[in-house]
Amino acid sequence: MHKLFSAAFYNLENLFDTAHDEYTLDEDYTPNGEFQWSEDRYNRKIQNLANVISKIGRKQSELPPVFIGVAEVENDTCLEDLINDEKLKPHQYDFVHYNSPDERGIDVAFLYQKKHFELIYSDNYPLMLIDNSGDRDYTRDVLLVHGKLFGKPVYIIVNHWPSRNNGANSSDYKRVQAAKLVIDIINDIYKENEKAKIIIMGDFNDDPNSNSIKNILMSDAFFNPMLALQQNKKGSVRYSNKWFLFDQIIMSDNLLNKSPDQLKFISAEIFDDHFLQELKGKRKGSPKRTYIGKWHLGGYSDHFPVFTYFKII
Repeated sequence: MHKLFSAAFYNLENLFDTAHDEYTLDEDYTPNGEFQWSEDRYNRKIQNLANVISKIGRKQSELPPVFIGVAEVENDTCLEDLINDEKLKPHQYDFVHYNSPDERGIDVAFLYQKKHFELIYSDNYPLMLIDNSGDRDYTRDVLLVHGKLFGKPVYIIVNHWPSRNNGANSSDYKRVQAAKLVIDIINDIYKENEKAKIIIMGDFNDDPNSNSIKNILMSDAFFNPMLALQQNKKGSVRYSNKWFLFDQIIMSDNLLNKSPDQLKFISAEIFDDHFLQELKGKRKGSPKRTYIGKWHLGGYSDHFPVFTYFKII
């Protein structure tokens, strides 16, 4: 039987709960903070995100994503609320999450349907960065998950690389360091299984043809289906009226093969359905986000999710 299913990545854009954590810079996302982050607004955000996830890949698959990497989530509470929303609860998701040293307390995580993905182990890898003044620049860890997808062993690496806050060029070295860390993780995987099937996903804050991805991370052993999407002028996030494809799913080329009893990559897409977009004004077509400035728009995220279809052959 040929079974088609999807896997996805989604930057959830500031999925904070409403409680203040004294160890992180989350004050803006509290009821008395800058964004007046109330229970109502939080619950609406959870419902919106669950609704999006429940629809990803449903044009060709009976299921929402069998697994999904996410970024910008504060803690386990947010993840519990998300997977227990009425839209996702029937699919029995569980999650893997580690608290990272990111100053704002936003992390990556991995959601998976327990019926179809069996977790074997997980680990997190800190990204050690030193800023220009010689101090550590605290950022998100990289998450490794190893499991069996419909009984087939697979490794997934979930990323949220340092942002371009002070410009792409001045921060490029940070994303190069992140790429080198991922290469180290891949080498560790190959020591365990030299024929490993590996999926690298995340918000890389760089495009498929950026230095950190094209020149550092990519090798002959990997394939980036997002390159073709970018060449078609597609994007997952929009800044200053320009589209970028920061959200990517990259995979080892043994997921392209046709040998029997295999997982096989079919296609990659950006999930940018009409309901996820701003419908008018100068931001028409952009992702409908939760806030514009301090104004609560009540949308989803400033990123569109990206996803891939796979087949079991």
